[in-house]
Amino acid sequence: MGEKRPDVEDGIPKSVKAISFSEMESNSKDSSEISLTPPNPDDLAILMYTSGSTGIPKGVMITHKNVIMTMKGFDEVLSNSSFELHEKDTYIAYLPAAHILELATECLLSYLGIRVGYSSPQTLTDFSTAVKTGEKGDLKQLKPTLMVAVPLMLDRIRKSILQLAGKEGTFSRLMFDFAVSYKKFWSEKGFRTPRLDKKLLKTYRDFMGGELRIIMSGSAPLSADTQSFIRDCLNVHVLQGYGLTETSACATIMDIDDYSIGRVGAPVSTCKFRLVNWEEGNYFVTDKPNPRGEIVIGGDCLTLGYFKNPAQTQEAFSMEGGNRWFYTGDIGEIFPDGTLRIIDRKKDLVKLQFGEYIALGKVETELKTYPLIENICVFGSGLHVYLIALVIPNQFHLKGIAKELGKENLSFEEMCADVEITKEVAKRIQDLGKKCGLRGAEIPKKVKLCTEDWSPESGLVTAAFKIRRKNIENHYKSVIDSLYAESKQNGSL
Repeated sequence: MGEKRPDVEDGIPKSVKAISFSEMESNSKDSSEISLTPPNPDDLAILMYTSGSTGIPKGVMITHKNVIMTMKGFDEVLSNSSFELHEKDTYIAYLPAAHILELATECLLSYLGIRVGYSSPQTLTDFSTAVKTGEKGDLKQLKPTLMVAVPLMLDRIRKSILQLAGKEGTFSRLMFDFAVSYKKFWSEKGFRTPRLDKKLLKTYRDFMGGELRIIMSGSAPLSADTQSFIRDCLNVHVLQGYGLTETSACATIMDIDDYSIGRVGAPVSTCKFRLVNWEEGNYFVTDKPNPRGEIVIGGDCLTLGYFKNPAQTQEAFSMEGGNRWFYTGDIGEIFPDGTLRIIDRKKDLVKLQFGEYIALGKVETELKTYPLIENICVFGSGLHVYLIALVIPNQFHLKGIAKELGKENLSFEEMCADVEITKEVAKRIQDLGKKCGLRGAEIPKKVKLCTEDWSPESGLVTAAFKIRRKNIENHYKSVIDSLYAESKQNGSL
């Protein structure tokens, strides 16, 4: 209390005058001489930093026109469908405002006069880490009708629902599995199941507040299993979209009446879109049955580039044929109906010792659907022939495995360090990989169970909970080295 307050002007350039908030209030009381100066469309509106999932975050220069074009694209998709937004809708916001998808969505909903309630990933559901046992999460309190989600959060919601279903007993769990499977069968054919929704699935819809009408997923690929599960179990529209900070979160979005899974929809009207060959990954626009290649985006959603970084701006943005384009580094596949599926990412591709190319992001997306896995980061190296995985395990499901092995009295930290439990987890992950259709080289052979939480505060994941692979690699370097060293000591490749 008695310590002297640091000088507020420390570190501020001399050309900038620092004043107190109370002084600013006093100066603004007489605003008669202040004139409104509306911005021009191409004026800089905000510096939005990239997630930094593949390196150092870069400041993206976003104009007023960029944000408006994203709002326009989203609005057109919703207004041209059977789904209609109205003032009685409620949106739950839990992503940071420094996430371009969240910013653009809130701008659109504010323009439409829709209510916004604020939450956090730690208080979202009844099972969230900052919610006291027996208390309600924000979803039940707010009862939202609209929600934007990132894939990791939808994976966690799916696991929470499965955990809730397991608590009701064996018969209830069997009925739940039947109901979801039955609804999936009819949903894929475009039919609804109102009696099933009301009788068997109402409990799980109520888990999310009971009023959800639409969930839009972005930021990273969402697994087809999670998308269909959330859609069928909660009886909501789950729309995948695709965009980047460099394109103001705008590129593609699914139509409200699109019942396909695993795709991210068609380009919005404010974007231009094309594919180019990526020979190293063996993706070509001439591929059959569908064209494949690197996604390149243009149009009014395209930002000015990277703040004070002309070299990387020139590398990612280019003028071709009189149009300006951004090379995303994502690999896509175009279907005959004009919709897009994300199938790979150039920076996530590793080449193993015998020449196999592995898409690490694809492997992680498939394995994250396993209830045991809270989060996962997969690594590969050109010096080795197999992948390894760092896994944040779900404590509830890990205790179940420990109980099967007669080790239920161990603490969570002891379970993660136990060799027998780790081997059993690795075996189950490998079995899951085979069921998901992963190739042998895509399935991790070694697993390390990690006890610490990967949070944005730790720097190991972004604000949208995408893993920061390089940070995790540096943090767990000794662990990764030891996993590969074990095989050498055992005489294997």
